[in-house]
Amino acid sequence: MKALMGVVGVVMVGVVVGLENGLARTPPMGWLAWERFRCNTDCDNDPDNCISESLFKAMADLMVSEGYRDLGYDIVCLDDCWLDTERDADDKLQPDPKRFPSGIKALADYMHERGLRFGIYEDFGTHTCAGYPGIEGHLETDANTFAEWGVDYVKLDGCYTDPKDMDIGYPEFGAFLNNTGRPMVYSCSWPDYQLASGMVPNWTAIIETCNLWRNFDDIDDSWDSVSSIINYYGDNQDDIVPNAGPGHWNDPDMLIIGNFGLSYEQSKAQMAMWAIMASPLLMSVDLRTMHSEFKAILQNQALIDVNQDELGIQGTRVQKSNSIEIWIRPITPVQQDNYSYAMAVLSQRTDGTPISVAVNPASLGLNFPSGYEVVDLYSNTEYGTVLPDHQVNFSVNPTGVVITKWTIVTT
Repeated sequence: MKALMGVVGVVMVGVVVGLENGLARTPPMGWLAWERFRCNTDCDNDPDNCISESLFKAMADLMVSEGYRDLGYDIVCLDDCWLDTERDADDKLQPDPKRFPSGIKALADYMHERGLRFGIYEDFGTHTCAGYPGIEGHLETDANTFAEWGVDYVKLDGCYTDPKDMDIGYPEFGAFLNNTGRPMVYSCSWPDYQLASGMVPNWTAIIETCNLWRNFDDIDDSWDSVSSIINYYGDNQDDIVPNAGPGHWNDPDMLIIGNFGLSYEQSKAQMAMWAIMASPLLMSVDLRTMHSEFKAILQNQALIDVNQDELGIQGTRVQKSNSIEIWIRPITPVQQDNYSYAMAVLSQRTDGTPISVAVNPASLGLNFPSGYEVVDLYSNTEYGTVLPDHQVNFSVNPTGVVITKWTIVTT
């Protein structure tokens, strides 16, 4: 969250050696408050939707009872506006006493008792983006406080500070987190703020420091927002993709599936593209009002499997013409350096009618001689064995996607 103020070649990416805290070997999955609930602190007039311990407990309970946890969505994370406006007498962070009367450790314990991990939000600067106390001047104290509370995941924003200071500050705080001895996934906004200020981020340092990081705009509840993120990742993939791998991920921001701004087809497209891009799957939605068709998208096991593929290779856009794009991601199983693939055919057209897209595997670099078993990951349609010189036709809806898995045929 920021302050309130043609055809290209297939990109094959090796695994980058990065942060080795043993965490986030696949993209983190869970639930985050910000996009859906923002900074609603009015618990007197809107008790069901304000940022409070009751909201996070309700989401945690639904993560378990509705099956999200068992599919891998196991983080429940605070975002901005959980804090009191001042630190306590010992200069430690404290939650708003009215909205979090049990305290943060009790909330973390509530998550742990349900087999969930607990995430917290803070800001590297003097204040959070909404004006609550930041960690500047308190890095070691706050890292120790998070460990004492039982935090498992830390999202560190970057408001109210000079982006130039982040090259020192983010690694310093990461070191303090590691020194606590408690494993905590470290989510950074470091490169996003530096890119916005015209700086060239030190990607080597970022990869060595952070488990995931933001590098583009906050997501809003609209297809325009989702599309702008996809376009940014495609247009800048040569710089972005090489940084991703087990333990360190590009984060295009939250899943907004089940909110107000995306159609059914657009929701399918976001989930498919986040799977292709090896993105963290952090839902920001009211699970109490989730419609079944959107729940099915979020709980699509085949797409989750693509997202969580152990190779950790981020997918790339390999073809773009007339607002039709083809993206591919190398995945397991692998045989003698020959990959299987996930392939997304994405339409950003808005002309109101589906379009037929012909795909020739060889032209996209899919050249395994024995071919591929192809299946649609939404409809479960099976296309049989497709050889490299064959052609497959897909019908793609406007602002929609067809995502398929291409599994190498072994003999």
